Amino acid sequence: MNFETLKSFFKFTREQRTGVLLLFIIIIVLQLTYFFVDFSSFSPTSPEKEKWLSLQSQIDSLKQEKLDYVPKIYPFNPNFITDYKGYKLGMSVLEIDRLLAFRQQNKYVNSAKEFQAVTKVSDSLLYVISPYFKFPDWVKNKQEFKEYNKEYNKYPNTAFAKKEKMVVIDLNSATQEDLIKINGIGEAISLRILKYKESLGGFVSMEQMNEIWGLSPEVIENLNVNFKVSATPNVKKIDINNASIKELSTFPYFKYPISKNIVTFRSMNGDIKNIDDLTKIKGLSIEKAKIIALYLNF
Repeated sequence: MNFETLKSFFKFTREQRTGVLLLFIIIIVLQLTYFFVDFSSFSPTSPEKEKWLSLQSQIDSLKQEKLDYVPKIYPFNPNFITDYKGYKLGMSVLEIDRLLAFRQQNKYVNSAKEFQAVTKVSDSLLYVISPYFKFPDWVKNKQEFKEYNKEYNKYPNTAFAKKEKMVVIDLNSATQEDLIKINGIGEAISLRILKYKESLGGFVSMEQMNEIWGLSPEVIENLNVNFKVSATPNVKKIDINNASIKELSTFPYFKYPISKNIVTFRSMNGDIKNIDDLTKIKGLSIEKAKIIALYLNF
């Protein structure tokens, strides 16, 4: 095939050239239309689909809120962390087990440093959770007292280092001001002690401090150092063999069920003669029988 033959294929008449130009213009218009026009808006949608589309923004908003949610941590005592609480805080199973084993020995951690020493948590985790540690007030007072003593002992030769002679006070004559002087006892607990003394008519033993809610072992120990029951107070004793259930129920150690059991015991066995008979009454604490007996007339 020579050049002249090949050239003949590209010879067009005027009508043919016009047709090729129009075809070229149509192709360009279609391409532009496809690029700039959103044909999805012309597609028919069902009512159900329109309903779901209207809720899509709300769904997206809720998903984002869930992703952005950070659980709020409230102040807590690290001595009572449970398995679930420890897991939520980011502690490992081994770290939680160390704390639980420590608590089973009836021991307590009193600072973030002690908590890390027991659990072996990392410094980074301790830095995150320690600001939420909340220890009892008596722990804070105890630590402040230790720091004060540390500073105080720096000057052993000063006049301020001279120790005053300790005066032990009879617990039954102690005032609220006397009780508040003990570390760990505030206004509320001191009033609770005085109110309990009033309901009993007086304390007969320092062991009764263990019955008052809110007193830690350390505070009870301080009370035993600074107070004592010098003599049995002159209390109004209860006639246990003649008192009614109502009269017995006014005594703090005898709630209604125990008072009812006392009356039942009397009707079936006769008078209650001594502590041994007292311990046979259902529901009555055997450990407290000696203390309770001091408030009774047999």
